[in-house]
Amino acid sequence: MAALRTPTSRILLSSIRPARSSIAIRSYATVELNPIRKVGEAMSATQPPVSEKHTPTIQEPTKSEKAKTKTFHVYRWSPDTPTEKPKMQSYTLDLNKTGPMVLDALIRIKNEVDPTLTFRRSCREGICGSCAMNIDGVNTLACLCRIPTDTTHQTRIYPLPHTYVVKDLVPDLTQFYKQYKSIQPFLQRTTPSPDGRETRQSPADRKKLDGLYECILCACCSTSCPSYWWNSEQYLGPAVLLQSYRWLADSRDERKEERKAMLDNSMSLYRCHTILNCSRTCPKGLNPGKAIAEIKKSMAF
Repeated sequence: MAALRTPTSRILLSSIRPARSSIAIRSYATVELNPIRKVGEAMSATQPPVSEKHTPTIQEPTKSEKAKTKTFHVYRWSPDTPTEKPKMQSYTLDLNKTGPMVLDALIRIKNEVDPTLTFRRSCREGICGSCAMNIDGVNTLACLCRIPTDTTHQTRIYPLPHTYVVKDLVPDLTQFYKQYKSIQPFLQRTTPSPDGRETRQSPADRKKLDGLYECILCACCSTSCPSYWWNSEQYLGPAVLLQSYRWLADSRDERKEERKAMLDNSMSLYRCHTILNCSRTCPKGLNPGKAIAEIKKSMAF
């Protein structure tokens, strides 16, 4: 765990352009509509605020008379112009030509309106977690978030809050995956199977893993946690702790004591204060808060 307490290495863009300072390369995401944002307003004195001045709205090239138009405000920041403040770019789309999900709107914007917009996406089925972002103040997956049909409501889209931004809606999750690697997320045992086949478990033991193995590591829960905002270098966060409990609860694993020893310090586990933002925002309906409580119980008894 000592490796996690050193400053996180950041992705350098020297292969693309001359090296700049970390402040010049990065910009923190600021979520204006997040109901818990006031907890983290003072996160960094160097955190550049989103420019209050909106750029002119970009509309579709063609517009029909029966168009059902809706405006999307999207967070924009580029490392190519690091001295410019992040801004909100407005786009107007016809919902009659757009799919039902926010990801459909973003894809239309990139394909037909503004090819410079950058975001991650892959499966479009809520399985990969690539399109995690903050939509109207809630961390969720763009592929699972339906576009509000009320055209008077203007949808606001930001990257995951309190993360370094690579570009536009793309957060830097280097530290998040480094922490995931640290818990050794794989089955560990030395006892061979009695019959030389796979290691089996009872249906009752298998049922204990329900609500744990479904985690897709989208980071929605961790980036909604105030404790993780302040201590992301040392506190593992709800997503990684949920994954840690998945192996502690697995009857086939034989390294439970070693796994507990890795968490037996003041920061890795016990920075959780049961605020439960993690359980409220999980797009898969999982309960990281309960998993963390179960780890604490197993450590105490």
